[in-house]
Amino acid sequence: MDLKRLLFVIPLAVVTYLMVIQWNQDYHQPKTPQPETPALASQGSDAKQSNSLDAPSTTSELSVDATKEPASSGSSTLISVDTDVLNLRIDSRGGDIVYASLPKHTQQLGGNQPFVLLANEQALNYVAKSGLELSNHKGRITFSPEKTAYRLSDDQKTLTVDLKATLKGLDITKRFTFERDSYEVKVDYLVKNGGTQPVSARFIGQLVRDNSDDPTSGAGVGMHSYLGAAFSTAEEPYQKVSFKDIKEGNFKRTESEGGWVAIIQHYFVAAWVPDAKQQNLFYATEDSQKRNVAAFASPSTQIGAGEEATLDASLYAGPKIHERLEAIAPKLDRTIDFGWLWFLATPLFLVLKFIHGLIGNWGWSIILLTCFVKAVLFPLSAKAYKSMAKMRKMQPEMQRIKEAHGDDRQKMSQEMMKFYQKEKINPLGGCLPMVIQMPVFIALYWMLMESIELRHAPFMLWIHDLSAQDPYFILPILMGLSMFLQQQLNPTPPDPTQAKIMKMLPIIFTFFFLWFPAGLVLYWITNNCLSIAQQYYVTRQIEKQDQKKQEISK
Repeated sequence: MDLKRLLFVIPLAVVTYLMVIQWNQDYHQPKTPQPETPALASQGSDAKQSNSLDAPSTTSELSVDATKEPASSGSSTLISVDTDVLNLRIDSRGGDIVYASLPKHTQQLGGNQPFVLLANEQALNYVAKSGLELSNHKGRITFSPEKTAYRLSDDQKTLTVDLKATLKGLDITKRFTFERDSYEVKVDYLVKNGGTQPVSARFIGQLVRDNSDDPTSGAGVGMHSYLGAAFSTAEEPYQKVSFKDIKEGNFKRTESEGGWVAIIQHYFVAAWVPDAKQQNLFYATEDSQKRNVAAFASPSTQIGAGEEATLDASLYAGPKIHERLEAIAPKLDRTIDFGWLWFLATPLFLVLKFIHGLIGNWGWSIILLTCFVKAVLFPLSAKAYKSMAKMRKMQPEMQRIKEAHGDDRQKMSQEMMKFYQKEKINPLGGCLPMVIQMPVFIALYWMLMESIELRHAPFMLWIHDLSAQDPYFILPILMGLSMFLQQQLNPTPPDPTQAKIMKMLPIIFTFFFLWFPAGLVLYWITNNCLSIAQQYYVTRQIEKQDQKKQEISK
């Protein structure tokens, strides 16, 4: 490239770079409007909140239309419950959790606004319903709280919130139990039958969500985290049910001992976990407001006159932290959606956490984990690099065959195959070892994308959040340069069209990675740099061996 062209290209590249940064700041930042914390006041009739629980009347027929069940009369009150990790609002009508924010997880890096997981607002309509289906009563129960505000004090380990109601001879207490440093809420119905007739009751737990976007998905491109429902039963330990599947009625009602139901989004999850020793019914449907409903129903419990019974379940509403989910229910940790390669991604994640426990920085942990994986896979990589080195060495002869038979593609292919056989070259020798390694790197990709530990985690210098894009696009540019350097060590494809495409790949991938999370780009840069070093080392070893052979032959 002559000096005049260089003087033109460099300023153009700088201007383009600055324009992309400014465009990103103006138009490409994620917009995630947060629902406001609801005030503690009498709510009355709220058009956005359906006060009837869409509960199954029998295992064979599910009542899913909210308009079929009359709501209890009277106004409702929001009860505030604040612990060290949860800020909740409970509606006294039905005892549903209609708001949940997480004070230890902010919405934006450096902000003081807690992340809102559940809310009954226009921006996000997502609530955790729970109720009793009673044989002697239709509709929701309006409870009377002892007070409207509860707080877990510094000297408390647990906090109990009791909501009480008297209904047709039944004394009902809906009890919420909270523990310090726990996102699990235990919900118990204590039912005392003071009447003269037996009553049957069953616990209904529902997660109800509209079709609004995932507030933590960001504005990036590429593969996005799963947003939808998931079920765990004895027959299907982990089954995704998308909102589209719910709308089309593709999930069949399933009875199973134990199990759980969840709605999953990037980094966070809400899940109902019923008693593991009882036969539960799981179902999914749309309610009358076209919201998605993922739910379970416990078996009916007969409560005789003068008898008492307790029906219970647990609600998890919080971050997808592996050890916490694993401790609550079997397979609940699968909601950390590592994709179909979860069996590879899970041990990689455990190794990443171990490394972080030693050095305390997630960015350097990613680098060291990538080094560890590349070291383990080096024997496979070495085979690929040896094959590519041999292909590169034979490039002049291959080019001669191409020029000699360029007009006759069939003849050229025949001559090329004879040449491969003579020199014992496998044209796929450089590809197959790489293909074998791809599942590991795809699993590593998903593991880094799904790990909440990287959310708002700093690395160094200008990278303050490994889960967000590089604000100055320096890492994607370095990734593109590393990819370009790696190409220089590979043999040029014999086909001109293929060769042009290969030359364009670094530019295409650089643009593609501009809005990837910084942690993922850091992984790719490290992987490319290690590949360059390994390939250079293998190539040098082959060259030394060839030189030694030549010296011996002389």
